[in-house]
Amino acid sequence: MASPHPERVRFDPTIPNAGRITDYFLGGKDNFATDRAAAQAALSIAPELPAMSREGRRFLGRAVRFLVETGIRQFVDIGCGLPTQGSVHQVLRGIAPDARVVYVDNDPMVVVHAQALLKENNPATVIEADIRDPERLLAHPGLTGTIDLDEPVAILLFSVLADLSDDVQVMQIMAALQKAVAPGSHLALSHAVSDLCPERTARLAALFQDSGSITGPRRANLRTRAEVELLFDGLRPVEPGVVYVPEWRPEGAVPHRPDSVWVVGGVARKE
Repeated sequence: MASPHPERVRFDPTIPNAGRITDYFLGGKDNFATDRAAAQAALSIAPELPAMSREGRRFLGRAVRFLVETGIRQFVDIGCGLPTQGSVHQVLRGIAPDARVVYVDNDPMVVVHAQALLKENNPATVIEADIRDPERLLAHPGLTGTIDLDEPVAILLFSVLADLSDDVQVMQIMAALQKAVAPGSHLALSHAVSDLCPERTARLAALFQDSGSITGPRRANLRTRAEVELLFDGLRPVEPGVVYVPEWRPEGAVPHRPDSVWVVGGVARKE
């Protein structure tokens, strides 16, 4: 079983952070030298990463808009990174201003930055909690003061599960989240996979494990698409299921070849 109380993440400027690396890929300025160095090392292996990050944000937007259409007005974004450039509250602003958002991250510096970014005229809440302890996360007073878990909620897991290498731990997390939410709730996720370019993703997996960005037992490569599909076990996937993110309910022409974006995503409903 995963530890019931994972060690609290401490700010260490020598360890790159996935959220800040993504911010760098998206053209943001909320990142440190170590994040930029890790990003440049990753770009030397996979120069398509910034385009993939942008495509991931587009998927986030489409998923959130779909969830609003289903009637969801509560959103918990776990492993949020920095809520800038197309984040959940920005998508909701024009379509569901009454919606409630809780951002969750386990990096205390990311949380401080996020709180500063959202402090003025914004209904979103930011809390520090760890996905490896989902029960404690969902019991956090900053979450329970905003989100009613007896009503349908959307749990958003964009890119965060790829940072956990232990498959048993990830399945336990998904089971705990699924158990905690009310019927009618949805879980949405995105996850980089190894199917399309296994040699490249193996090099990236080694890079991020060596840097400390990925936690857990060492693994040779990222999960496959089939392994990500298993994470929705017990839920009803929304059409078109788990697909490469440019193909998930595209709005107009697909802007990238699917084989150039090796991230899958999907949304599933608890009945």
